[in-house]
Amino acid sequence: MRTTLHRFFTTDPADVSGLSRAIAEGTVNPMDIVAIIGKTEGNGGGNDFTRVLATMALSQMLAAYLDCRPEVVEDRIVLSLSGGSEGVTAPHILVFTVSGRAVEQPYPVKRLAVATGHTRSFHAQEVGRMAMVRETARAVTGLMHALRIASEDVHLVQVKGAIPAPAIAGDADAGQLRCDMAWSRGASALGVALALGEVAESRLSDAAINQDWSLYSSRASVSAKPLLRRSEIVLFANSCHWEGDLVIAHGVMRDIIDVPAIHVVLNQLGLQPIHGQLMPADAERVLAVFAKSDADPRGSIRHRRHTMWTDADISDMRYSRCVVSALLAGITGETGVYVSTRAEHQGPQGGGPVAVIGYAS
Repeated sequence: MRTTLHRFFTTDPADVSGLSRAIAEGTVNPMDIVAIIGKTEGNGGGNDFTRVLATMALSQMLAAYLDCRPEVVEDRIVLSLSGGSEGVTAPHILVFTVSGRAVEQPYPVKRLAVATGHTRSFHAQEVGRMAMVRETARAVTGLMHALRIASEDVHLVQVKGAIPAPAIAGDADAGQLRCDMAWSRGASALGVALALGEVAESRLSDAAINQDWSLYSSRASVSAKPLLRRSEIVLFANSCHWEGDLVIAHGVMRDIIDVPAIHVVLNQLGLQPIHGQLMPADAERVLAVFAKSDADPRGSIRHRRHTMWTDADISDMRYSRCVVSALLAGITGETGVYVSTRAEHQGPQGGGPVAVIGYAS
């Protein structure tokens, strides 16, 4: 099996011309596409229409090639679009394809492997609770078994968390519902942590979700989507059963100015920033950069007060995305970076995971 990654920079949220042209030229086989992950230039908030617009444009374009209705495309391909391209971030999409056949005899080196899947459908009452944690863990474990990899081979688990609509308006349990973005992100991230052995199930409970910040995954990147009934998962790993020229590495930023953590990830890929930034030839080896960001809710970074939560002019989400995106772009020399904000149980409080996909050295 082989994973291929194609990156297309967009001129607006509905711009699918790069991918469309690559398909027409035979560079990308639409039947091999398993996931498309990208950044759009919206505000990343609840009223961000750019994510929906980008999803619609991709679905309508791909439907003709997949011989299905546009609304069915997301059942076959994970479309994970994140709003918020503040500062230097260049809006872009990452198209992952998988081709070839599985081999029994392992290769001498590990290469990038990708698997996609879904949880079962959730009831609104299950979101943000142990039912969601356990089901997410089950789905992630299934993907690892399918790839024949161990937990240490996993470097990133991208999740779009479910937020189903309550079955009955005015339900007696409505006051107890946790069916919103924060609870979906938190429970999904802990599900990844449980599957990867980062957190023992004995430490988990409904009460621990979005409360005990000592519990987290160093490899989960979770956003959430209203009215999504089942969570969508893309798992990235390095496997000796896959071939190709791509590898992935990950690390954890302890806070949003943790430059050494980014260097550690690049070093794992054989990349060494010179005078703080990758040389152009090394920057060309970097194809995808993922990170989570959060304005530390405790109100300080390294014992210095910050105003991201008290400045009413700019959202804390936009602040933190801008900071982390600038760090990543400055160090890698690449502005096509994917930074998603609000990181409940995704890295330590105030920090977050970071992962880089690049060409093997």
